[in-house]
Amino acid sequence: MPLVYQQNINAESKLAVWHITEEADFFLKEVPLQKEISHPHKRLQHLAGRYLLKELYPSFPLELIQIADTRKPYLATEAFHFSISHCGDYAAALVSKTHRVGVDIETVREKIGSIVPKFMSPAELTILPIAGNDKLATLCWSIKESIYKWQGNLGVDFKRDIKIEKILGDEMAGEIHCIYQSKMPLSLHYLYFNNQYLAWLLTNH
Repeated sequence: MPLVYQQNINAESKLAVWHITEEADFFLKEVPLQKEISHPHKRLQHLAGRYLLKELYPSFPLELIQIADTRKPYLATEAFHFSISHCGDYAAALVSKTHRVGVDIETVREKIGSIVPKFMSPAELTILPIAGNDKLATLCWSIKESIYKWQGNLGVDFKRDIKIEKILGDEMAGEIHCIYQSKMPLSLHYLYFNNQYLAWLLTNH
């Protein structure tokens, strides 16, 4: 079973990462395909993400998942707050009974480094040595993606609305301090493994 990472963040919140090596039939035994997805690998990613929700909380009501206009999946009952991410052959899920959550997983790649000016402000670039550093560029993108998934609204600009202030740690693991929309401080965590960055946050609001 390729569950490559799992963490009980607190008594009500759990995080996990799955390395997708199975065929679709493996997941379909446990997880319904809630929408038609023609691309085979995207279908696998979709199934793996939802499989993880049940892996973390067997009572998770997959059949009640709805999709907002922002494409954010949610439960109208809010019995669970959850976030799903997938990239390449990995899927990640963060589920909490008590906290709003956001998670993102990204493969380190040169392409992200080439678009840094589109999602990082000049002020951020003065404190973070991103130039030529594909790992740091990927981490910063993953941080902002996890915040975007946490907040769940359209119209959020990564460069204007999400500011990275400080990274405490090394390239393998650590904590990040950010400001959302110039007023809300956020604290995130990250982890590097198998050429992937995983970033996540939980809040009480």
